[in-house]
Amino acid sequence: MTHTAAPALGAHLVCEHGQDGVRFDVWAPEATAVEVQLFGPDRTPTGVLPLDAAGDGLWSRFVPGLGAGQPYGLRAHGPWNPEAGQRFNPARLLMDPWAPGFVGDTARLALQTGHAVANPLQPVESWAQHRPEPADNASSMPRCLVVDSAAELAAGAAITPGPGTAPDRVVLYEAHVKALTRLHPEIPPAQRGTYAGLAHPAMREHLRRLGVTTVCLLPVHAFTSERHLLARGLTNHWGYNTLNAFTPHAGYAACTAGRDPVDAVEAQAVRDEFRAMVDALHRDGIEVVLDVVFNHTAESDLDGPTLSWRGLGQNHWYAMGERGVPHNFSGTGNSLNVSEPRVLQWVMDSLRWWVAAYGVDGFRFDLAVSLGRDASQGHRFQRHHALLAAMRQDPLLRGVRLIAEPWDIGPDGHHTGGFAPGWLEWNDAFRDGVRAFWLGHPASRGELATRVCGSSDKFRHGARTPLASVNLLTAHDGFNLADLTAYARKHNRANGEDNRDGHGHNLSANGGTEGPTDQPAVLRRRGLWRRALLATLFCAQGTPQLLAGDEIGHSQRGNNNAYCQDNALTWLDWPHADPALAAFVAGLTALRRAHPGLRQARWFDGRPPADGATPDIAWFDTDGAPLSAPAWRSQEHRTLAAIITVGEGGQPAQESLLVVWHAGEAAELQLPPGLWGLRLDSARALVVAGPDAPDGPSIEGRLLLSEPTVCVLVRALHGPSNPTDPVS
Repeated sequence: MTHTAAPALGAHLVCEHGQDGVRFDVWAPEATAVEVQLFGPDRTPTGVLPLDAAGDGLWSRFVPGLGAGQPYGLRAHGPWNPEAGQRFNPARLLMDPWAPGFVGDTARLALQTGHAVANPLQPVESWAQHRPEPADNASSMPRCLVVDSAAELAAGAAITPGPGTAPDRVVLYEAHVKALTRLHPEIPPAQRGTYAGLAHPAMREHLRRLGVTTVCLLPVHAFTSERHLLARGLTNHWGYNTLNAFTPHAGYAACTAGRDPVDAVEAQAVRDEFRAMVDALHRDGIEVVLDVVFNHTAESDLDGPTLSWRGLGQNHWYAMGERGVPHNFSGTGNSLNVSEPRVLQWVMDSLRWWVAAYGVDGFRFDLAVSLGRDASQGHRFQRHHALLAAMRQDPLLRGVRLIAEPWDIGPDGHHTGGFAPGWLEWNDAFRDGVRAFWLGHPASRGELATRVCGSSDKFRHGARTPLASVNLLTAHDGFNLADLTAYARKHNRANGEDNRDGHGHNLSANGGTEGPTDQPAVLRRRGLWRRALLATLFCAQGTPQLLAGDEIGHSQRGNNNAYCQDNALTWLDWPHADPALAAFVAGLTALRRAHPGLRQARWFDGRPPADGATPDIAWFDTDGAPLSAPAWRSQEHRTLAAIITVGEGGQPAQESLLVVWHAGEAAELQLPPGLWGLRLDSARALVVAGPDAPDGPSIEGRLLLSEPTVCVLVRALHGPSNPTDPVS
């Protein structure tokens, strides 16, 4: 019997009838025969084992005498009928979808098509005319490995448990394993750009100093590059092209110097290095969330390779359209059929494996709407789709963070706020509304107020809280913060698509000059914008997410789609980091921790309580009066203020916070009565937070707003607020 957290299918060490060996279980429901090809340590084929039909599309066989580390591949026989979606070709070696380990080169797997083609980099044949490629390609394919699941799970159990950060304290940090440390001068060269580099004390100290609680890593599942990138001499840098959903990407492993493992020992070392990274981060109180890709696979469209799923049964693994062509809700050429129970099982097995065997704390799901498309409902999105519901109830998964990218490119693909309770979602409405307010695009104070209060128009349903909104200014796709405030248009020519790729609607601004400049006035304006944007992010209700590099001023020179730039364009520019900006971000996270009014798990009501107490939030204009309906809608005025009076976790309030967002012309704000202690002024890069921080100045009467800024002021409700140096 295999452990319940081990993958359901694949190759497992078992003892049957008193004999130790391996049981192979393969799902290929339309195949007429399935074989396991065994290999020796030197890649030499050592035998072919036909599997027995076991019913329900399964093929199975117990092989005595085999053990852990045994290399193997699969071959599937069946019809070749492209217009019926059937593309079986036993000449092509296939990877086991459930394999938790493999060896061999993956760099050019996009060339391993199941059909005959003169040049796979430039295919010209129509899909209906495809014919099976007769040549055996075993020498060009990776070999899967039999892995000791019990030993892997024991290694996972030995990892220091995650800190279990309270939801209102979470600060997400989206990072690319390689780009994060590839140029970090304090990390040994051999560890830069690797799992070991992320685990290095210098990197962990940076994360702790920033106040990051949770790193969200771009894909670390084993992946490969697409044919159009190979044709241009480029590679897939981001990793959204999954080859194997159970194995860490070896390109980020210091133990193999970033190359694919050549044997079982090296493959084990990669897995161990990943676990050591998770353990080190956990010991510093930092969670690890993985960006995972279950909307499509590395097999691309029908001109793409046959690596695993397509060769075992395209019609069942993929959501199929007409004439044998997969649907393309992902924009990559195929979409997995998560309504198929076995595909759902495969996804769940992968998620459980990463939690149990690698100790991760959650997942961010790329194009998550695709995971809720129900085949029985015309592939329309259903928030209670069987897969999404299974994740929420599974004993291993229901306690981890589940974060959705709530859209895909299929019909009716945009569903921000449309997921069920328990899910967090990237909030593009926050991103766009905040950018527009600060960077001079059409915006209203009403829109800003909605976004900084958790986007109730999107998330206030089904008992969801403001924390369901993952607030972000930038992400891996699109401009980073430095470029958002330095470029009015994208500059993506390095990607080889004549600047056609990447989104054109960025709501960015350049401050008067496009790109790099030494003009002091432009640089000052950009700095004001960056600090105001960051302050808005960390002073907003919801769950904040920071893009790695934004805190040090890293630029990608205007490229807003750097998915294929594995070079200094995307590698964080630590040698030229802006330490003052990083310190400002650290101050913002400390401010957020110190004041519960900046991270409420309850929706604001805004109405005075029946007992006459102070409302939880009250809005007012520069003259101190409430805003009229036309003032809320106006796009001419860019100053807004709110008093927030709430306690920690529903307890009585101990203070009132006055938050001011000012993006317009110079103005004077009439303050509510009393003495207010200044805790944040983004224009001056002033943050006062933490028990050892000096007191900020105190202000009464009026607040002069001469430049774009976010201000936070505090007034204690019981006793002094420690103000000093009155300013009026």
